Amino acid sequence: MLHKFEAIFPEVDNIPEQQNIRQPIRQNYYLIDGELRKWEGALQKVHSPVRIRTSTGMVQKLLGEAPLLTEAAALEILSVAVQAYANGRGVWPTMSVGERIQAVQHFTAAMLLKRSEIVKLLQWEIGKSLKESEGEFDRTVDYIRDTIDALKELDRASSRFVINQGIIGQIRRAPLGVVLCMGPYNFPLYESFTTLIPALMMGNTILLKPPRFGILIFQPLLEAFRDSFPAGVVNTVYGDGEMVVPPLMISGKVDVLGFIGTYRVADALRAAHPRPHRLRCVLGLDAKNPAIILPDADLELTVAECVRGSLAYNGQRCTALKIIFVHRSIAEEFLERMTAGINALKCGMPWEEAVTITPLPEPEKPSYLEGLVNDALSLGGRVVNPGGGTRIDSIYYPALLYPVSPHMRVYNEEQFGPVIPVVPFDDISEVIEYVVASNYGQQASIFGQNTDLLAQLVDALVNQVCRININSQCQRSPDSFPFNGRKNSADGTQSVADALRIFSIRIVVAARESESNREIITSIVRERKSHFLSTDYML
Repeated sequence: MLHKFEAIFPEVDNIPEQQNIRQPIRQNYYLIDGELRKWEGALQKVHSPVRIRTSTGMVQKLLGEAPLLTEAAALEILSVAVQAYANGRGVWPTMSVGERIQAVQHFTAAMLLKRSEIVKLLQWEIGKSLKESEGEFDRTVDYIRDTIDALKELDRASSRFVINQGIIGQIRRAPLGVVLCMGPYNFPLYESFTTLIPALMMGNTILLKPPRFGILIFQPLLEAFRDSFPAGVVNTVYGDGEMVVPPLMISGKVDVLGFIGTYRVADALRAAHPRPHRLRCVLGLDAKNPAIILPDADLELTVAECVRGSLAYNGQRCTALKIIFVHRSIAEEFLERMTAGINALKCGMPWEEAVTITPLPEPEKPSYLEGLVNDALSLGGRVVNPGGGTRIDSIYYPALLYPVSPHMRVYNEEQFGPVIPVVPFDDISEVIEYVVASNYGQQASIFGQNTDLLAQLVDALVNQVCRININSQCQRSPDSFPFNGRKNSADGTQSVADALRIFSIRIVVAARESESNREIITSIVRERKSHFLSTDYML
Protein backbone atom coordinates (compact mmCIF):
# COMPACT_ATOMS: atom_id res chain seq x y z
CA MET A 1 0.00 0.00 0.00
CA LEU A 2 2.84 2.42 0.80
CA HIS A 3 4.45 1.70 -2.54
CA LYS A 4 1.08 2.24 -4.22
CA PHE A 5 0.75 5.66 -2.54
CA GLU A 6 4.28 6.68 -3.49
CA ALA A 7 3.40 6.12 -7.13
CA ILE A 8 0.38 8.40 -6.78
CA PHE A 9 2.48 11.54 -6.41
CA PRO A 10 3.56 12.86 -9.83
CA GLU A 11 6.81 13.88 -11.39
CA VAL A 12 6.69 17.43 -12.68
CA ASP A 13 6.69 16.34 -16.32
CA ASN A 14 3.66 14.09 -15.74
CA ILE A 15 1.39 16.94 -14.66
CA PRO A 16 -1.03 18.03 -17.44
CA GLU A 17 0.11 21.40 -18.69
CA GLN A 18 -3.34 22.97 -18.45
CA GLN A 19 -3.49 21.97 -14.77
CA ASN A 20 0.06 22.90 -13.83
CA ILE A 21 1.31 26.00 -12.02
CA ARG A 22 4.81 26.53 -13.37
CA GLN A 23 5.78 29.70 -11.53
CA PRO A 24 4.85 30.59 -7.94
CA ILE A 25 2.37 33.45 -7.56
CA ARG A 26 3.96 36.42 -5.82
CA GLN A 27 1.03 38.30 -4.35
CA ASN A 28 2.70 41.17 -2.53
CA TYR A 29 -0.41 43.37 -2.46
CA TYR A 30 -3.85 43.50 -0.88
CA LEU A 31 -7.12 45.31 -1.52
CA ILE A 32 -7.75 48.40 0.58
CA ASP A 33 -9.80 51.53 -0.11
CA GLY A 34 -10.28 50.70 -3.77
CA GLU A 35 -6.62 50.08 -4.59
CA LEU A 36 -4.28 47.12 -4.78
CA ARG A 37 -1.71 48.37 -2.34
CA LYS A 38 1.78 46.90 -2.38
CA TRP A 39 2.81 45.24 0.87
CA GLU A 40 6.38 46.00 1.87
CA GLY A 41 6.42 43.66 4.87
CA ALA A 42 6.84 39.92 5.30
CA LEU A 43 5.11 37.43 3.02
CA GLN A 44 3.75 34.01 3.96
CA LYS A 45 4.63 31.08 1.76
CA VAL A 46 1.71 29.09 0.39
CA HIS A 47 2.42 25.40 -0.20
CA SER A 48 0.33 22.71 -1.82
CA PRO A 49 -0.60 19.41 -0.19
CA VAL A 50 0.56 17.85 -3.47
CA ARG A 51 4.09 16.44 -3.37
CA ILE A 52 6.31 16.27 -6.45
CA ARG A 53 8.55 13.23 -6.99
CA THR A 54 12.14 14.09 -7.80
CA SER A 55 15.37 12.10 -8.11
CA THR A 56 16.20 13.01 -4.51
CA GLY A 57 12.76 12.33 -3.05
CA MET A 58 9.40 14.06 -2.74
CA VAL A 59 9.18 17.83 -2.32
CA GLN A 60 6.22 20.01 -1.41
CA LYS A 61 5.05 22.27 -4.22
CA LEU A 62 5.44 26.01 -3.53
CA LEU A 63 2.39 27.78 -4.96
CA GLY A 64 3.27 31.33 -4.07
CA GLU A 65 3.33 34.02 -1.41
CA ALA A 66 0.75 36.32 0.14
CA PRO A 67 0.94 39.31 2.53
CA LEU A 68 1.57 38.61 6.18
CA LEU A 69 -0.12 41.74 7.48
CA THR A 70 0.53 43.25 10.87
CA GLU A 71 -1.99 44.29 13.50
CA ALA A 72 -1.54 47.92 12.48
CA ALA A 73 -2.25 47.14 8.83
CA ALA A 74 -5.38 45.17 9.76
CA LEU A 75 -6.68 48.05 11.87
CA GLU A 76 -6.07 50.48 9.00
CA ILE A 77 -8.18 48.24 6.74
CA LEU A 78 -10.91 48.22 9.37
CA SER A 79 -10.79 52.02 9.53
CA VAL A 80 -11.27 52.19 5.76
CA ALA A 81 -14.35 49.93 5.94
CA VAL A 82 -15.78 52.03 8.78
CA GLN A 83 -15.26 55.20 6.76
CA ALA A 84 -16.85 53.67 3.67
CA TYR A 85 -19.92 52.75 5.70
CA ALA A 86 -19.91 56.20 7.34
CA ASN A 87 -22.58 55.32 9.89
CA GLY A 88 -24.86 54.29 7.06
CA ARG A 89 -24.33 57.50 5.09
CA GLY A 90 -21.63 56.20 2.74
CA VAL A 91 -22.02 55.80 -1.01
CA TRP A 92 -22.68 52.05 -0.87
CA PRO A 93 -25.22 51.82 1.99
CA THR A 94 -27.24 54.72 0.51
CA MET A 95 -27.33 53.30 -3.01
CA SER A 96 -30.61 51.95 -4.31
CA VAL A 97 -31.08 48.19 -4.35
CA GLY A 98 -31.02 48.27 -8.13
CA GLU A 99 -27.65 50.03 -8.21
CA ARG A 100 -26.14 47.53 -5.79
CA ILE A 101 -27.46 44.65 -7.89
CA GLN A 102 -25.85 46.15 -11.01
CA ALA A 103 -22.50 46.32 -9.19
CA VAL A 104 -22.74 42.66 -8.15
CA GLN A 105 -23.68 41.64 -11.69
CA HIS A 106 -20.61 43.50 -12.98
CA PHE A 107 -18.48 41.61 -10.46
CA THR A 108 -20.02 38.26 -11.44
CA ALA A 109 -19.23 38.84 -15.11
CA ALA A 110 -15.60 39.59 -14.22
CA MET A 111 -15.48 36.56 -11.91
CA LEU A 112 -16.58 34.21 -14.68
CA LEU A 113 -13.51 35.20 -16.70
CA LYS A 114 -11.33 33.83 -13.87
CA ARG A 115 -12.98 30.41 -13.63
CA SER A 116 -10.04 28.34 -14.91
CA GLU A 117 -7.53 30.13 -12.65
CA ILE A 118 -9.64 29.69 -9.54
CA VAL A 119 -10.48 26.04 -10.31
CA LYS A 120 -6.77 25.30 -10.76
CA LEU A 121 -5.90 27.02 -7.47
CA LEU A 122 -8.59 25.07 -5.60
CA GLN A 123 -7.00 21.82 -6.79
CA TRP A 124 -3.47 22.81 -5.87
CA GLU A 125 -4.08 24.74 -2.66
CA ILE A 126 -6.62 22.54 -0.88
CA GLY A 127 -6.36 19.26 -2.81
CA LYS A 128 -9.94 19.36 -4.09
CA SER A 129 -10.61 17.27 -7.19
CA LEU A 130 -11.11 18.94 -10.55
CA LYS A 131 -14.78 17.96 -10.66
CA GLU A 132 -15.44 19.23 -7.14
CA SER A 133 -13.44 22.42 -7.77
CA GLU A 134 -15.46 23.17 -10.87
CA GLY A 135 -18.60 22.39 -8.88
CA GLU A 136 -17.61 24.82 -6.12
CA PHE A 137 -16.97 27.64 -8.57
CA ASP A 138 -20.19 27.06 -10.52
CA ARG A 139 -22.24 26.71 -7.36
CA THR A 140 -20.82 30.01 -6.10
CA VAL A 141 -21.91 31.78 -9.27
CA ASP A 142 -25.35 30.18 -9.01
CA TYR A 143 -25.54 31.35 -5.39
CA ILE A 144 -24.79 34.93 -6.44
CA ARG A 145 -27.49 34.83 -9.12
CA ASP A 146 -29.99 33.25 -6.74
CA THR A 147 -29.22 35.93 -4.16
CA ILE A 148 -29.85 38.66 -6.73
CA ASP A 149 -33.22 37.09 -7.55
CA ALA A 150 -34.07 36.77 -3.86
CA LEU A 151 -33.18 40.41 -3.21
CA LYS A 152 -35.38 41.52 -6.09
CA GLU A 153 -38.25 39.52 -4.62
CA LEU A 154 -37.60 40.95 -1.15
CA ASP A 155 -37.53 44.47 -2.56
CA ARG A 156 -40.77 43.90 -4.49
CA ALA A 157 -42.50 42.81 -1.29
CA SER A 158 -41.27 46.00 0.39
CA SER A 159 -42.28 48.36 -2.41
CA ARG A 160 -45.76 49.03 -1.07
CA PHE A 161 -47.10 51.15 1.76
CA VAL A 162 -49.35 49.71 4.44
CA ILE A 163 -52.00 51.54 6.43
CA ASN A 164 -52.95 50.15 9.82
CA GLN A 165 -54.73 51.81 12.75
CA GLY A 166 -54.42 55.20 11.16
CA ILE A 167 -50.68 54.89 10.50
CA ILE A 168 -49.10 54.93 7.04
CA GLY A 169 -45.87 52.91 6.91
CA GLN A 170 -43.30 51.43 4.62
CA ILE A 171 -41.13 48.58 5.90
CA ARG A 172 -37.78 47.96 4.23
CA ARG A 173 -34.45 46.50 5.22
CA ALA A 174 -31.28 48.45 5.95
CA PRO A 175 -27.62 47.37 6.41
CA LEU A 176 -25.95 46.80 9.76
CA GLY A 177 -22.42 48.17 9.22
CA VAL A 178 -19.02 46.54 8.87
CA VAL A 179 -19.02 42.78 8.29
CA LEU A 180 -16.00 40.53 8.91
CA CYS A 181 -16.29 37.49 6.60
CA MET A 182 -14.19 34.43 7.45
CA GLY A 183 -14.80 31.30 5.41
CA PRO A 184 -13.39 27.76 5.90
CA TYR A 185 -10.64 26.06 3.94
CA ASN A 186 -12.80 23.20 2.67
CA PHE A 187 -15.07 25.51 0.64
CA PRO A 188 -13.00 28.69 0.66
CA LEU A 189 -14.80 30.32 -2.26
CA TYR A 190 -18.38 29.14 -1.86
CA GLU A 191 -18.67 29.37 1.93
CA SER A 192 -16.91 32.74 2.04
CA PHE A 193 -19.33 34.08 -0.55
CA THR A 194 -22.41 32.76 1.27
CA THR A 195 -21.71 35.46 3.86
CA LEU A 196 -19.91 38.06 1.73
CA ILE A 197 -22.47 38.33 -1.11
CA PRO A 198 -25.67 38.78 0.94
CA ALA A 199 -23.87 41.10 3.37
CA LEU A 200 -22.58 43.15 0.46
CA MET A 201 -25.88 43.31 -1.39
CA MET A 202 -27.70 44.57 1.69
CA GLY A 203 -25.38 47.59 1.81
CA ASN A 204 -22.76 46.58 4.37
CA THR A 205 -19.02 47.10 3.91
CA ILE A 206 -16.76 44.06 3.98
CA LEU A 207 -13.54 42.78 5.52
CA LEU A 208 -12.68 39.51 3.77
CA LYS A 209 -10.24 37.32 5.73
CA PRO A 210 -9.19 34.32 3.59
CA PRO A 211 -8.93 30.99 5.42
CA ARG A 212 -5.67 29.38 6.50
CA PHE A 213 -5.71 27.24 3.34
CA GLY A 214 -7.30 28.74 0.26
CA ILE A 215 -5.46 32.05 0.41
CA LEU A 216 -4.42 32.45 -3.21
CA ILE A 217 -7.81 31.58 -4.72
CA PHE A 218 -8.96 35.15 -4.07
CA GLN A 219 -6.00 36.69 -5.88
CA PRO A 220 -7.66 36.45 -9.34
CA LEU A 221 -10.71 38.30 -7.96
CA LEU A 222 -9.03 41.32 -6.37
CA GLU A 223 -9.20 43.45 -9.50
CA ALA A 224 -12.85 42.52 -9.99
CA PHE A 225 -13.65 43.61 -6.43
CA ARG A 226 -11.73 46.85 -6.97
CA ASP A 227 -13.44 47.67 -10.27
CA SER A 228 -16.99 46.66 -9.29
CA PHE A 229 -17.55 48.41 -5.97
CA PRO A 230 -16.90 51.86 -4.49
CA ALA A 231 -13.61 52.36 -2.67
CA GLY A 232 -13.51 50.80 0.78
CA VAL A 233 -16.60 48.62 0.32
CA VAL A 234 -14.63 45.35 -0.09
CA ASN A 235 -11.23 45.02 1.60
CA THR A 236 -9.00 41.98 2.18
CA VAL A 237 -7.23 41.10 5.43
CA TYR A 238 -4.34 38.68 4.91
CA GLY A 239 -2.00 37.18 7.49
CA ASP A 240 -1.96 35.07 10.63
CA GLY A 241 -5.51 34.95 11.95
CA GLU A 242 -4.37 34.87 15.57
CA MET A 243 -2.53 38.15 15.00
CA VAL A 244 -4.84 40.18 12.77
CA VAL A 245 -8.37 39.08 13.71
CA PRO A 246 -8.54 39.61 17.53
CA PRO A 247 -7.59 43.32 17.24
CA LEU A 248 -10.43 43.80 14.76
CA MET A 249 -12.91 42.37 17.25
CA ILE A 250 -11.40 44.15 20.26
CA SER A 251 -11.87 47.48 18.47
CA GLY A 252 -15.63 47.09 18.74
CA LYS A 253 -16.00 48.43 15.19
CA VAL A 254 -17.03 45.13 13.62
CA ASP A 255 -20.82 45.03 13.52
CA VAL A 256 -21.34 41.53 12.11
CA LEU A 257 -19.17 38.43 12.31
CA GLY A 258 -19.73 35.97 9.48
CA PHE A 259 -17.59 33.00 10.49
CA ILE A 260 -17.45 29.35 9.46
CA GLY A 261 -15.13 27.20 11.53
CA THR A 262 -14.95 25.78 15.05
CA TYR A 263 -17.16 26.91 17.89
CA ARG A 264 -14.13 27.48 20.12
CA VAL A 265 -12.70 30.09 17.76
CA ALA A 266 -16.13 31.65 17.30
CA ASP A 267 -16.64 31.90 21.07
CA ALA A 268 -13.22 33.52 21.50
CA LEU A 269 -13.87 36.09 18.77
CA ARG A 270 -17.31 36.95 20.11
CA ALA A 271 -15.94 37.30 23.64
CA ALA A 272 -13.25 39.71 22.43
CA HIS A 273 -15.85 42.23 21.25
CA PRO A 274 -16.37 44.94 23.90
CA ARG A 275 -20.09 45.30 23.05
CA PRO A 276 -21.30 41.76 22.35
CA HIS A 277 -24.95 42.85 22.50
CA ARG A 278 -24.27 44.99 19.41
CA LEU A 279 -22.44 42.23 17.54
CA ARG A 280 -24.54 40.10 15.23
CA CYS A 281 -23.05 36.66 14.59
CA VAL A 282 -23.69 34.41 11.60
CA LEU A 283 -21.85 31.21 12.41
CA GLY A 284 -21.47 27.83 10.76
CA LEU A 285 -19.64 25.63 13.24
CA ASP A 286 -18.76 22.03 14.13
CA ALA A 287 -20.90 18.99 13.36
CA LYS A 288 -20.93 15.27 14.12
CA ASN A 289 -23.71 14.20 11.78
CA PRO A 290 -24.90 10.61 12.39
CA ALA A 291 -26.25 8.12 9.91
CA ILE A 292 -28.79 5.73 11.44
CA ILE A 293 -29.24 2.48 9.52
CA LEU A 294 -32.36 0.50 10.44
CA PRO A 295 -32.72 -3.28 9.98
CA ASP A 296 -34.81 -2.96 6.80
CA ALA A 297 -32.61 -0.40 5.05
CA ASP A 298 -31.93 -0.81 1.35
CA LEU A 299 -28.23 -1.57 1.74
CA GLU A 300 -27.29 -0.89 -1.86
CA LEU A 301 -28.66 2.64 -1.64
CA THR A 302 -27.51 3.10 1.96
CA VAL A 303 -23.91 2.13 1.28
CA ALA A 304 -23.72 4.35 -1.80
CA GLU A 305 -24.98 7.31 0.24
CA CYS A 306 -22.72 6.54 3.21
CA VAL A 307 -19.58 6.22 1.07
CA ARG A 308 -20.26 9.55 -0.62
CA GLY A 309 -21.53 11.14 2.56
CA SER A 310 -18.47 10.21 4.62
CA LEU A 311 -15.70 10.46 2.00
CA ALA A 312 -16.58 13.13 -0.58
CA TYR A 313 -13.61 15.53 -0.51
CA ASN A 314 -11.95 13.16 1.97
CA GLY A 315 -14.75 13.72 4.50
CA GLN A 316 -13.68 17.36 4.93
CA ARG A 317 -17.19 18.80 4.96
CA CYS A 318 -19.26 20.04 7.88
CA THR A 319 -22.22 18.16 6.36
CA ALA A 320 -20.26 14.90 6.04
CA LEU A 321 -21.49 11.78 7.82
CA LYS A 322 -19.14 11.65 10.83
CA ILE A 323 -20.48 8.56 12.62
CA ILE A 324 -22.60 5.63 11.45
CA PHE A 325 -24.99 3.68 13.67
CA VAL A 326 -26.00 0.35 12.13
CA HIS A 327 -28.41 -2.21 13.55
CA ARG A 328 -26.43 -5.20 14.77
CA SER A 329 -28.49 -7.64 12.68
CA ILE A 330 -27.14 -6.18 9.42
CA ALA A 331 -23.77 -4.86 10.63
CA GLU A 332 -21.58 -7.49 8.97
CA GLU A 333 -23.26 -7.19 5.59
CA PHE A 334 -23.09 -3.41 5.82
CA LEU A 335 -19.35 -3.54 6.61
CA GLU A 336 -18.69 -5.88 3.68
CA ARG A 337 -20.49 -3.57 1.30
CA MET A 338 -18.82 -0.46 2.74
CA THR A 339 -15.42 -2.11 2.34
CA ALA A 340 -16.18 -2.85 -1.30
CA GLY A 341 -17.35 0.71 -1.81
CA ILE A 342 -14.18 2.16 -0.30
CA ASN A 343 -11.98 -0.20 -2.31
CA ALA A 344 -13.63 1.09 -5.49
CA LEU A 345 -12.62 4.68 -4.77
CA LYS A 346 -9.72 6.11 -6.71
CA CYS A 347 -6.78 7.71 -4.91
CA GLY A 348 -4.80 10.26 -6.84
CA MET A 349 -4.02 13.85 -7.66
CA PRO A 350 -6.84 16.39 -7.83
CA TRP A 351 -6.73 16.77 -11.63
CA GLU A 352 -7.11 13.04 -12.32
CA GLU A 353 -10.44 11.81 -13.64
CA ALA A 354 -12.89 10.22 -11.16
CA VAL A 355 -10.53 10.71 -8.20
CA THR A 356 -12.00 10.79 -4.67
CA ILE A 357 -9.13 10.43 -2.20
CA THR A 358 -6.70 13.32 -2.61
CA PRO A 359 -3.95 14.97 -0.52
CA LEU A 360 -5.08 16.61 2.73
CA PRO A 361 -4.29 20.35 3.01
CA GLU A 362 -3.75 20.41 6.80
CA PRO A 363 -0.18 19.19 7.50
CA GLU A 364 -1.15 17.99 10.95
CA LYS A 365 -4.32 16.13 9.89
CA PRO A 366 -2.79 12.71 8.98
CA SER A 367 -1.13 12.45 12.40
CA TYR A 368 -4.37 13.47 14.10
CA LEU A 369 -6.30 10.80 12.20
CA GLU A 370 -3.67 8.21 13.11
CA GLY A 371 -4.17 9.14 16.75
CA LEU A 372 -7.92 8.57 16.50
CA VAL A 373 -7.46 5.19 14.85
CA ASN A 374 -4.78 4.02 17.30
CA ASP A 375 -7.00 5.05 20.21
CA ALA A 376 -9.87 3.00 18.78
CA LEU A 377 -7.61 -0.01 18.18
CA SER A 378 -6.37 0.10 21.77
CA LEU A 379 -9.97 -0.01 23.01
CA GLY A 380 -11.14 -3.01 21.00
CA GLY A 381 -11.88 -1.54 17.58
CA ARG A 382 -10.47 -2.80 14.30
CA VAL A 383 -9.85 -1.38 10.85
CA VAL A 384 -12.19 -3.37 8.64
CA ASN A 385 -11.07 -2.38 5.14
CA PRO A 386 -7.69 -3.59 3.78
CA GLY A 387 -5.08 -0.83 3.90
CA GLY A 388 -7.33 1.44 5.93
CA GLY A 389 -5.37 4.08 7.81
CA THR A 390 -2.29 3.82 5.58
CA ARG A 391 -0.63 7.18 5.04
CA ILE A 392 2.28 8.70 3.23
CA ASP A 393 2.87 12.41 3.60
CA SER A 394 -0.44 14.14 2.83
CA ILE A 395 -2.36 11.07 1.57
CA TYR A 396 -4.47 9.19 4.12
CA TYR A 397 -6.35 6.11 2.94
CA PRO A 398 -9.85 5.87 4.52
CA ALA A 399 -10.16 3.78 7.66
CA LEU A 400 -13.44 1.99 8.40
CA LEU A 401 -13.54 1.42 12.17
CA TYR A 402 -15.72 -1.16 13.91
CA PRO A 403 -17.00 -1.68 16.54
CA VAL A 404 -16.78 1.88 17.88
CA SER A 405 -17.77 2.45 21.50
CA PRO A 406 -18.41 5.54 23.69
CA HIS A 407 -14.95 5.25 25.29
CA MET A 408 -13.18 6.01 22.01
CA ARG A 409 -12.23 9.54 21.02
CA VAL A 410 -13.69 9.13 17.53
CA TYR A 411 -17.12 8.49 19.08
CA ASN A 412 -17.42 12.16 20.05
CA GLU A 413 -14.68 14.11 18.26
CA GLU A 414 -15.37 15.54 14.82
CA GLN A 415 -12.65 13.88 12.73
CA PHE A 416 -13.13 16.05 9.60
CA GLY A 417 -11.27 13.52 7.52
CA PRO A 418 -11.40 10.01 6.00
CA VAL A 419 -12.05 7.98 9.17
CA ILE A 420 -15.45 6.28 9.36
CA PRO A 421 -16.56 5.13 12.82
CA VAL A 422 -19.34 2.51 12.80
CA VAL A 423 -21.33 1.80 15.97
CA PRO A 424 -23.60 -1.27 16.32
CA PHE A 425 -26.93 -0.79 18.09
CA ASP A 426 -29.80 -3.04 19.18
CA ASP A 427 -32.49 -0.48 19.98
CA ILE A 428 -33.01 2.96 18.45
CA SER A 429 -33.19 4.46 21.95
CA GLU A 430 -29.38 4.03 22.06
CA VAL A 431 -29.00 6.23 19.00
CA ILE A 432 -31.48 8.80 20.25
CA GLU A 433 -29.59 9.07 23.53
CA TYR A 434 -26.36 9.71 21.59
CA VAL A 435 -27.90 12.52 19.57
CA VAL A 436 -29.53 14.09 22.63
CA ALA A 437 -26.24 14.03 24.58
CA SER A 438 -24.17 15.32 21.66
CA ASN A 439 -22.78 18.85 21.71
CA TYR A 440 -23.63 19.14 18.02
CA GLY A 441 -26.94 19.45 16.23
CA GLN A 442 -26.61 20.11 12.54
CA GLN A 443 -28.10 17.14 10.65
CA ALA A 444 -28.82 13.42 10.71
CA SER A 445 -29.53 10.79 8.08
CA ILE A 446 -31.96 7.89 8.56
CA PHE A 447 -31.99 4.83 6.31
CA GLY A 448 -34.91 2.41 6.40
CA GLN A 449 -38.37 1.53 5.12
CA ASN A 450 -40.45 0.97 8.27
CA THR A 451 -42.62 4.07 8.47
CA ASP A 452 -43.34 3.57 12.18
CA LEU A 453 -39.63 3.56 13.05
CA LEU A 454 -38.88 6.40 10.65
CA ALA A 455 -41.64 8.53 12.14
CA GLN A 456 -40.46 7.75 15.67
CA LEU A 457 -36.92 8.81 14.81
CA VAL A 458 -38.05 11.96 13.01
CA ASP A 459 -40.09 13.06 16.02
CA ALA A 460 -37.20 12.29 18.36
CA LEU A 461 -34.63 14.19 16.27
CA VAL A 462 -36.46 17.32 15.15
CA ASN A 463 -35.65 19.04 18.44
CA GLN A 464 -32.02 17.91 18.34
CA VAL A 465 -30.83 18.66 14.78
CA CYS A 466 -31.94 21.10 12.09
CA ARG A 467 -32.23 18.80 9.09
CA ILE A 468 -33.23 15.16 8.89
CA ASN A 469 -32.45 13.34 5.65
CA ILE A 470 -34.44 10.20 4.88
CA ASN A 471 -32.53 7.62 2.80
CA SER A 472 -29.96 10.19 1.71
CA GLN A 473 -26.72 11.65 2.99
CA CYS A 474 -26.50 14.94 4.89
CA GLN A 475 -26.09 17.98 2.66
CA ARG A 476 -26.64 21.71 2.35
CA SER A 477 -28.38 21.77 -1.05
CA PRO A 478 -30.58 23.26 -2.27
CA ASP A 479 -29.52 26.76 -1.21
CA SER A 480 -33.16 27.80 -0.92
CA PHE A 481 -33.50 25.46 2.09
CA PRO A 482 -32.53 26.80 5.52
CA PHE A 483 -29.03 25.79 6.59
CA ASN A 484 -28.43 26.07 10.32
CA GLY A 485 -27.75 24.06 13.44
CA ARG A 486 -28.48 23.66 17.14
CA LYS A 487 -26.17 23.53 20.14
CA ASN A 488 -22.52 24.11 19.10
CA SER A 489 -23.21 23.70 15.38
CA ALA A 490 -24.41 27.14 14.28
CA ASP A 491 -25.80 30.55 15.15
CA GLY A 492 -28.18 32.05 12.63
CA THR A 493 -29.88 30.56 9.58
CA GLN A 494 -28.31 30.60 6.15
CA SER A 495 -30.13 30.18 2.88
CA VAL A 496 -30.44 32.54 -0.04
CA ALA A 497 -33.39 34.42 1.45
CA ASP A 498 -32.44 34.00 5.12
CA ALA A 499 -28.93 35.37 4.55
CA LEU A 500 -30.29 38.64 3.15
CA ARG A 501 -32.38 39.07 6.26
CA ILE A 502 -29.68 38.15 8.74
CA PHE A 503 -27.26 40.75 7.31
CA SER A 504 -29.84 43.51 7.56
CA ILE A 505 -32.48 44.94 9.86
CA ARG A 506 -36.11 45.92 9.28
CA ILE A 507 -36.74 49.65 9.30
CA VAL A 508 -40.13 51.38 9.32
CA VAL A 509 -40.87 54.88 8.08
CA ALA A 510 -44.28 55.84 9.45
CA ALA A 511 -46.62 58.82 9.60
CA ARG A 512 -50.12 59.43 10.90
CA GLU A 513 -52.70 59.20 8.19
CA SER A 514 -53.59 62.77 7.32
CA GLU A 515 -54.02 64.77 4.14
CA SER A 516 -50.76 66.68 4.64
CA ASN A 517 -48.74 63.53 5.40
CA ARG A 518 -50.18 61.76 2.35
CA GLU A 519 -49.12 64.70 0.20
CA ILE A 520 -45.61 64.69 1.71
CA ILE A 521 -45.10 60.96 1.14
CA THR A 522 -46.61 61.11 -2.34
CA SER A 523 -44.27 63.98 -3.31
CA ILE A 524 -41.18 62.13 -2.04
CA VAL A 525 -42.13 58.96 -3.89
CA ARG A 526 -43.33 60.58 -7.12
CA GLU A 527 -40.24 62.76 -7.48
CA ARG A 528 -37.89 59.94 -6.40
CA LYS A 529 -36.32 62.05 -3.68
CA SER A 530 -35.47 59.00 -1.52
CA HIS A 531 -33.89 55.63 -2.22
CA PHE A 532 -35.63 54.18 0.84
CA LEU A 533 -39.15 55.58 0.44
CA SER A 534 -39.98 54.21 -2.97
CA THR A 535 -42.64 52.24 -4.77
CA ASP A 536 -40.39 51.26 -7.67
CA TYR A 537 -41.03 47.64 -8.61
CA MET A 538 -37.97 45.70 -9.70
CA LEU A 539 -38.30 43.35 -12.64
